[in-house]
Amino acid sequence: MMEKNRSRARMAGYIAGMAALMYALPHFWWGLGIGLAFPGDFEGAPGEFWSVLIGYWGMGVLAVFGALFAFAFAMPWGERLPKLLLLIPAWIGSAGLTLWGFSYFVLKFQLAIGRVQSAPAFAVQDASPMAVWGYFWYGLFLVWGISLGTAALYTAKIRKKKTEPSRVTG
Repeated sequence: MMEKNRSRARMAGYIAGMAALMYALPHFWWGLGIGLAFPGDFEGAPGEFWSVLIGYWGMGVLAVFGALFAFAFAMPWGERLPKLLLLIPAWIGSAGLTLWGFSYFVLKFQLAIGRVQSAPAFAVQDASPMAVWGYFWYGLFLVWGISLGTAALYTAKIRKKKTEPSRVTG
């Protein structure tokens, strides 16, 4: 059972890490001025120095660190990290990413059934054909959050088994 949990934690860690890298990579090419896969009007996005530095390069670097963190659940070196240093940020990240991704789909559903309307400032962006990329990006947040939480869950089970005293009856 322990090996099955370890295998599940590794797989979930790899999935979370790959989702983080899939989020990071486009931020770097957006920072270079390439609008491929941008969820909206790339030409209309702020292009001043700090917006590009923080919004594209900063978020890309942060996502790379997120990938390294997620890979800690899949790699042997992650087992050397203290339990709470690994699990607490994973639970927080998992909750945030999952809620962020899920809320987008709830909003889109509410828009589709006519319960809410786009704010005038966002109506043009929401009507853009590039807005379909939002489904990919927010789906990626869901995958990233759920897989990170799954990795944390199985890692917690593994670490709990390791710290429990063995019960010998006799």
